[in-house]
Amino acid sequence: MVKYNVGDIVKMRKSHPCGGDEWEVMRTGIDFRIKCTTCGRVVMVPRPKFEKSVKKIISQA
Repeated sequence: MVKYNVGDIVKMRKSHPCGGDEWEVMRTGIDFRIKCTTCGRVVMVPRPKFEKSVKKIISQA
């Protein structure tokens, strides 16, 4: 199991409608709060969906 921390930048499998596919982890737990690094949009995602859609960790905090 991969450990995600607040401040990590992750690359998602699908891109955001703005064109960005890199997200910053803002909160962890049952849900993840992630922020698009391109447009700044903040989204809450359930843990199973988040872990399934992460492609790789780009940078760790």
